[in-house]
Formats: sequence, structure tokens, C-alpha cells
Amino acid sequence: MDQWVAIIQEIGFPVVVSFYLLHRIESRLEAIRDALVAITPVTKV
Repeated sequence: MDQWVAIIQEIGFPVVVSFYLLHRIESRLEAIRDALVAITPVTKV
């Protein structure tokens, strides 16, 4: 926990929150990309 406090103090709260949110949505974005790649051959006529 002390490490997180030190990081927040060093680089700022908004930056830490931004990195956290980007990390959380990364897997969802990859799933969306995979789904789009999977349906691309089906939609080509």
C-alpha cells in the first residue's frame, strides 16, 4: 500500500487513475477486436 501512495505522490492521482482504467479495459478491447476479426470473413461477399 505504501508503494501505491508513493507512486500517486510522485506522478499524480489523475495519471494513476488513467493507467488503472486503461489496464482494466485492455482485455475488453482485445475481445472486441477478436470478435470483429472473426466476423470479417463472414460479412465479405
